[in-house]
Amino acid sequence: MQIILLEKVANLGNLGDVVRVKDGYARNFLIPTKLARRATEAAIKEFEQKRADLEKAAAEKHAAAQALGDKLAGKTFRIAAKAGVDGRLFGSVTNHDVADALGKAGYAVSKAQVRMPNGPLKAVGEHPVTVGLHTDVAVEVTVHVVAESD
Repeated sequence: MQIILLEKVANLGNLGDVVRVKDGYARNFLIPTKLARRATEAAIKEFEQKRADLEKAAAEKHAAAQALGDKLAGKTFRIAAKAGVDGRLFGSVTNHDVADALGKAGYAVSKAQVRMPNGPLKAVGEHPVTVGLHTDVAVEVTVHVVAESD
């Protein structure tokens, strides 16, 4: 299926690109999340008329993400979790827990934006975690996992 991208999509293209993707990807993800639109003649003409507005909105989103990224970069967040004597956690610290800690600190971040390349954190200590605020803006924060005191 051919679609017009309404935003920049990682590994696919930029705003305004007409690309061919699998039907299911377009119907189930790109179109419902308003990232793309079916590329018909009428849709292409309508897109060209709205292109300036869409580019302005995309630039504003990028600027907001960059500002939040500048505030977040290099920060350390403390998360308390139950741990054994050897420093291993009972359970783990997931991207949901990290997003909650960032939210409590006043940063609006969803759990989908928290990227943990090595999976959930299962030990006490400091761990680097990447927060992807935009397709072009990713910052690294440090999560300090400490043993919860009863």
